[in-house]
Order: sequence, then C-alpha cells, then structure tokens
Amino acid sequence: MKYRKLGNSDLELSVITFGAWAAGGWMWGGTERSEAVKAIRESFDAGVTSIDTAPVYGQGLSEEIVGEAIKDLPRDKVQILTKYGMRWDLAKGDFAMHSKNNDGEEIDIYKYAAKDSIIKECEESLTRLGTDYIDLYQIHWHDKTTPIEETMEAVSRLIEQGKVRYAGVCNYSADLMQEAAKYISLVSDQVPYSMVKRDIEKELLPYCIENNKSILAYSPLERGLLTGKMKPGHQFAADDHRASLYFYKDENLSRVSNYLDQIKPLAEEKNVSIGQLVLKWTIEQPGITIALAGARDAKQALQNAAAADVVLSPEEISLISKHLEKLELVK
Repeated sequence: MKYRKLGNSDLELSVITFGAWAAGGWMWGGTERSEAVKAIRESFDAGVTSIDTAPVYGQGLSEEIVGEAIKDLPRDKVQILTKYGMRWDLAKGDFAMHSKNNDGEEIDIYKYAAKDSIIKECEESLTRLGTDYIDLYQIHWHDKTTPIEETMEAVSRLIEQGKVRYAGVCNYSADLMQEAAKYISLVSDQVPYSMVKRDIEKELLPYCIENNKSILAYSPLERGLLTGKMKPGHQFAADDHRASLYFYKDENLSRVSNYLDQIKPLAEEKNVSIGQLVLKWTIEQPGITIALAGARDAKQALQNAAAADVVLSPEEISLISKHLEKLELVK
C-alpha cells in the first residue's frame, strides 16, 4: 500500500481508501453488517488505513459499522473521514432528494449546514464511530440556505476543541472552495472522478493543484461500471439507485465493455483484474491524491487494496488513456 498526504496537512491516507457508502445499505440494495465489518478489518490488515463514511449512509448505520470495525484497532493508525450537512431527521435547509431508509420508508433529505446543526451532527457521529475525534470532516454538499462563513466557522470551532483534525469539502466547485478558504484552511475536495466522468479536469483540478488541495476521487469504478462485470441487460435490485442512471443504459454498457476489452490484455499481462487496473490508472492521474473504493465483502475489499501495488509504466498509463479518448457515452 502507498500513502499520500492531504494538502499541506500531516494527515496521510492510503491511496486506496475504504468507501463505506454501500456498507450502510442506503441506495445500494442492502448489505450484511457482519460482512461489512469484516471487509473493513481485512482492508486494514492489507494497509487500507483510511475509511470514508457519512451519517446519511443508512441514516447512521454506516458510521456504526465503521465504529464497530475499528474499535479494536489502534486509533492513531486509522484515519476516519466523515461528513456533515445532509439531514433526514428535519425538514430544513436546501431540499436534496426523496429517498427511502433501510426499512423501505419514504424520507426527504435536506442539505443543511447551519452552525448548531453541524455541532449536533459532529457529536452524534463521534458517538456512532466510538471515537473522540474525526480526522477529516467534510461538508457533504453545498447548502445554499446557509452562508459558507457560518458553516466553516462552526468547523473551525470543532477543530479548536480537538473534535476534528482537518476540514475538507465534498462536491465543491473551485469557486466554492475559494469562498470557503476565506474562513478556514481546507485540505481536500471529495468529488466524483472516473474514466467516464472527468469534468473536474477543466477547472477544479487545476485549482486544487495550484493551491495544494487534495482531490479524493469517489466512484472511481463508476459504481461497478468499470469492473468489466456489467453487460447489456444487467438487472439491478428494485432499490438500487444505479438502475435510473444513464451510465447503465444498455448502449453505454456495450460501449464501456468494448473499451474494457481493449485494455484487458494489459490487465492479463499484469495478472490483475480490470477493476484493479482502472483503480491504479485513477490514482496515477495528475492531482488525484486517493481513490475511494467500496466493497460489500472482504474479497472485494482485498482486491481493491491490491490495486495500489499494480505497477504501470508511464507508457502503459498513456496507452490506457489513448484508448479512453475514443469512448463516448450517450445520455
């Protein structure tokens, strides 16, 4: 495993970080708690010391699972990344979406990052995680109803109190990062980035490189699309959010499959899976500090971890990118 520092901090994360969204079951068709705990623990043994979660993932369940998984691990050897600003327990703020909880009940979720709400969320996260500090605290989405100054001042207070080590953001544009940087020292932005979703390369990535901010890439495998396991006609569970996304239209599944067939010989030469090759390519892109990879079980988690050790020459990375230039998805 390899490790990289976030921005100008002394916080080092494993380049493959465990993404615990699916572990919470929310929007992913459910998961088995004991399997998720085992996956996190075996990932740690394989060098994956960083875990990214959020309260809204399973309405607290993902954080509880992370807390259970790390309770017997040395706390100073684990980096906990969690978030704030997505509330399902009050109708307040910037409406985000209609969804369902893990019991199948309809719920509304709001982006809300007012001062008092953040303080409350942090205390609840600390309890669920079974720890007295969070390594990286990230706003989940921009809340248009709350001034960024108020939000960041609340996080600054948490840092002063020792409950948070560093501040990050998620899904922020370069402009939003510049505004937030007036009130707090940010170390990172967690955003979607994959072979088929590279829009951050236009503005956000150059800004982060110039200002020494790290990019935490989530959905680097585009929620399974880039593993090579999805073919036209793929059936999702009724409560799996991917069924409604354009990435998984049969035409796009076919186009992606054809692309992956072109890089498959390289994967076979390296004796790795397509998914491992894709993860390695991702963390070798300029400005990408780490990649978040989710897993439902220990087997998947260990495969993700092993991607960090794949050796790719600059020429091989260039070859993968060259084939990628011809891939276009339909919306």
